[in-house]
Amino acid sequence: MLDTVWRAVAIGIGATVFMDVWAFILNKAIGQPLPNWGMVGRWVWHLPEKVFHDDIGKAAPYTHEKALGWVFHYLVGILYGVVLVALAGAGWLANPTFLPAFILGIVTVGAGWFLLAPGLGAGWAASKTPDPMKVRALNLIAHTVFALGMFSTALLIR
Repeated sequence: MLDTVWRAVAIGIGATVFMDVWAFILNKAIGQPLPNWGMVGRWVWHLPEKVFHDDIGKAAPYTHEKALGWVFHYLVGILYGVVLVALAGAGWLANPTFLPAFILGIVTVGAGWFLLAPGLGAGWAASKTPDPMKVRALNLIAHTVFALGMFSTALLIR
């Protein structure tokens, strides 16, 4: 059982690293801005008092918001790794397939669209951004990369 939990945690971490490397590649290749984990950390810091903000940038800053944002980012990735193993079953660890990881990766876009984006002030599914369709497409691609990361990490540690 403990081995299954550790492997699920590793899958979440590996997938999150894949997603971060993808963001770095997009930044260097086409100038896509890197995610602002500081604003995510500020949002997490203010969660006890408010979930949805008009503009998280106007909320009171927190000294360690960037570190908190990064920690939150990886904790969410770990949670998704655990959810994948819980839903797909421990047998999936012995013989990983891409489909369960892909389905979960796409489903998790919903957390970004309907919790994080409005929480930061970007509106539902990034509707308040200058180019919502571009943001949505990039989100779907990033979560597909995350799914590839879950699958690849599972293959690596099986």
